[in-house]
Amino acid sequence: MRIKQIETIRIESQPQIIWVQIHTDTGIIGLGETFYAPQVVEAAVHDWFGPLLIGREPGAIERHWEAMFRLSDHAGYGGAEMRAISAIDMALWDIKGQAVDLPIYELLGGAVRKKIPAYVNDLPYEGAGEKARYYLDQGFTAMKGGPTIALAQATDGQSLTPKELDMALKPIRDIRDAVGMDMQIANDGHGKWTLPVAIRIAQAMEPYEIMWQEDLMPPLNPDALARLQAATKTPVCISERLLTRWQLRHFIENGSAHIVMPDLIWTGGISETHKLAILASAHQVPIAPHDATGPVNIFACAQILMNAPNGMIMEHVPSMYKGWYNEVVDPNVDIHDGFLHAPERPGIGTRLKAGLRDRSDAIV
Repeated sequence: MRIKQIETIRIESQPQIIWVQIHTDTGIIGLGETFYAPQVVEAAVHDWFGPLLIGREPGAIERHWEAMFRLSDHAGYGGAEMRAISAIDMALWDIKGQAVDLPIYELLGGAVRKKIPAYVNDLPYEGAGEKARYYLDQGFTAMKGGPTIALAQATDGQSLTPKELDMALKPIRDIRDAVGMDMQIANDGHGKWTLPVAIRIAQAMEPYEIMWQEDLMPPLNPDALARLQAATKTPVCISERLLTRWQLRHFIENGSAHIVMPDLIWTGGISETHKLAILASAHQVPIAPHDATGPVNIFACAQILMNAPNGMIMEHVPSMYKGWYNEVVDPNVDIHDGFLHAPERPGIGTRLKAGLRDRSDAIV
């Protein structure tokens, strides 16, 4: 089997998403996906990495990953190159799974589970208690939101008044008043705050038994994040902003990452996320992959989480899952009763819908 063609597909209705399809001479097509600045990713796929892959055997995934990474890391790895590698890697794993008629998690060593808890990225400032009741009735037991994010704008995250901090606690109090401890709550800070403010936020939320504090600060300094973790009993979760094992390892090894949140479609695809899960497991740290992007990412994360013993929980955005995901893939992700369920189809587990590439707003 040889790689015959690599194509990228974008649609105007989802301007940050790009899909990569790798065609083989046997007719098998592998699917990958990434998010953000898709025009730049498109150039990386076609101009840089495509020539390394065309005519090659797709099953040599590790060799291809290393070849792409070495081509780009001399200028500092990351950015569009890493996103392109991620999408290509997903597509290569998809081809391998289809070729042997197995889901990818079976190729990673088999399943340790067939479902994993999913949490909802949907925590409004107003009506958070009612929203918590709604999701509990559907079987979900964890929610995430960012009530401090907007408050950082006035001072660029340099200060937070007592009144503003109390405002940020309002939706969290509403959930506790409505459903008690039945709903877990994760707080996302979007990397907006300085260390002193981050410590204040984390400590102020401690009485509410927060599931984790995610990106209260930019993950630029492992020592600063370790100081944050030392100042709070709440686990610090780090971070989709860090790419590959080489960036994340500093935060895992110094104890600042009590939960690791890789973004599979940014950090190097299935190959690298699998390695990150193993690295985290060596430090007895769980993984909770990031998602607020596209459906193929969740399928790929499901492959990792069904195989990784230290898989904790999976993020999803209900409005996207119930909305535009249904327009672009078939089947959609299987999330119900509070769990993400294992894909059962060969490869990554889904396909772009027939006709997507022929839409009037498609750019192929």
